Amino acid sequence: MPNQQAFPDLPTVRYEGPDSKNPLAFRHYNPDEEIEGRSMRDHLRFSVVYWHTFRGALSDPFGAGTAIRPWDDGSNSVENACRRVRVAFEFMEKLGAPYYAFHDRDVAPEGATIKESNANLDAVAEVLKEEQERTGIRLLWGTACLFTNPRFLHGAATSCNADVFAYAAAQVKKAMEVTHALGGEGYTFWGGREGYSTLLNTDVKRELDHLGQFLQMAVDYKRKIGFTGQFYIEPKPKEPTKHQYDSDAAACLNFLREHNLLEHFKLNIETNHATLAGHTMEHELEIALAADALGSIDANMGDTLLGWDTDQFPTDIYQTTQVMLRVLKMGGFTTGGLNFDAKVRRESFEPMDLAYAHIAGMDAFARGLKIAAAIRADGRLEDFVKDRYASWDDGIGKRIESGEADLSSLERYILEKGEAEPNRSGRQEFLENLINEFL
Repeated sequence: MPNQQAFPDLPTVRYEGPDSKNPLAFRHYNPDEEIEGRSMRDHLRFSVVYWHTFRGALSDPFGAGTAIRPWDDGSNSVENACRRVRVAFEFMEKLGAPYYAFHDRDVAPEGATIKESNANLDAVAEVLKEEQERTGIRLLWGTACLFTNPRFLHGAATSCNADVFAYAAAQVKKAMEVTHALGGEGYTFWGGREGYSTLLNTDVKRELDHLGQFLQMAVDYKRKIGFTGQFYIEPKPKEPTKHQYDSDAAACLNFLREHNLLEHFKLNIETNHATLAGHTMEHELEIALAADALGSIDANMGDTLLGWDTDQFPTDIYQTTQVMLRVLKMGGFTTGGLNFDAKVRRESFEPMDLAYAHIAGMDAFARGLKIAAAIRADGRLEDFVKDRYASWDDGIGKRIESGEADLSSLERYILEKGEAEPNRSGRQEFLENLINEFL
């Protein structure tokens, strides 16, 4: 469908303001509006994912796919893949999304050999580059799909089979090269099957050491080819494995420190993965922020009544506000962005549902950005936290933080003082109500 629009009923989506009733317009996302000295476009850096949006068939474990995608002939041909690229960029251009992200096997079909797969990827990458140049849409990050093919049933970098490790290394090498050639601003590692289903057949130490070696090889090759994009690791605790080694932000950071990789990686945090780990999204963001390791965000949400990765489009304003409070706290994105790793529901099977879903997510985050900026400008939340820790700004607290105190000096201090009284209320309910003032 090279000369025919795949989305003829989708106009260029524009900002019409909060009073608009047009479902194909933004009510809150005004790309050029400045918040804290930067445009919304630069703050939010929205990215459309290739896998769910253009490859997702909307199947589930109990039924076949329902998605109607008239531009896709259902074949696994390079020709069909190239046509899909042009459709994807038509959609993203009309939506006004400045970025996209992909897995290698999303954009190009896997061949009978890795040589054939690489040739397929090169052919499709040429069309991706043409469309990037035509539209100005950029690649937020690329990655390799190391989890769908049966060869990866025991994992990739953590496989018990050394040949599989070697295959995964070759696939990552090529994916990095293509990401670099397309000007990608980052590259992500997600260990979909890097974990175990039972400890009875698993040598955990050996697998973790292999994963560390694998990532170090990637760091070395990144330097060799001159790729300056940011490396990301994306935490997820389970699914498809019982336990994935990149289970949450703290586990990822500990692994990176143990294997001397922390300086080379930041985290790509996903909301639904946070909830699967038993955390809130704001917890995961704060853990990454505390280590100066928050790099990018996969923007979605899950259903708290379901214990699996539903990857729903983010529409919860309270949640998007909490996310944007952390993004503003770190000074904004650099190479990362808000990547819509989200899929429309199985019942939302028409092409236009893709537009409604992305507009909803973009507006939800734009509104969250404005609310977060208003909370920061108000200052009461920040002042409360600062005042709560005031005892560390001088006196004994300052001496502890500066390293001047030791156990003996602290014993003398508390013997003279006599008691340590809890002198400040946490005022959780007050603060929760303060946030509600702005929603």
